[in-house]
Amino acid sequence: MKAFLLAAGLGSRLRPLTDTTPKCMLAIDDRLLLDIWLESLAQAGVDEVTVNTHHLSDMVWRHLAQRRRPPSVRVAFEPVLLGSAGTLLANRDWVQGEDLFLVCYADNLTDFDLGELIDFHQRGGAPATLTVFRADNPSACGIVETDGAGLVVGFVEKPETPTSNLANAGIYAMHPSVIDQIEGPAPKDIGYDLLPKLVGQARAFVLDAYLRDIGTLAAYRAACQEWRERFVS
Repeated sequence: MKAFLLAAGLGSRLRPLTDTTPKCMLAIDDRLLLDIWLESLAQAGVDEVTVNTHHLSDMVWRHLAQRRRPPSVRVAFEPVLLGSAGTLLANRDWVQGEDLFLVCYADNLTDFDLGELIDFHQRGGAPATLTVFRADNPSACGIVETDGAGLVVGFVEKPETPTSNLANAGIYAMHPSVIDQIEGPAPKDIGYDLLPKLVGQARAFVLDAYLRDIGTLAAYRAACQEWRERFVS
């Protein structure tokens, strides 16, 4: 099984930490965020991962080159950022022939068992499965509407007036055919340029796990404390 681990972001809101360290290589307790994700993917049965890079790419490449544990990792360097959906499109051939692949954002911290998503997706028969969570501030998120059977019937990225509090968690299981719905030149974004096209096709899986987007200094500091208190001590 294959997975994309999206790690090319600039981390502008995490400066000055990201002036010298790529966001995916920030430490959570004594482990790098990148390694937490790779270990989680390996535990779920993923044996091949594409990590896209841009900012301080050499640091990511050197770290990955030293790893001796599964999964196998290929680095897709982007001299110009392609956007999350643009990365999928540029690497379409890599997942050709797969029954499914995963997409995860390396700047999220979670203890979610990815095997649960894989099982749910395989049972559901939909071309894509989105993980969602109950958001405290829905207008800051991509908001998902579902019917009684879990089919996605609406999606809006950061709506002014949210119609639900089910928010996109940024962890996906997809069939390669989904990538064919991405149109036009990069940059393209999953939230703006792909998920709206999957309304009526994708299913939603409600996440029951710890999840935090490490996008700001405050969020990163909170994540370090929460991880230590909840999962280490």
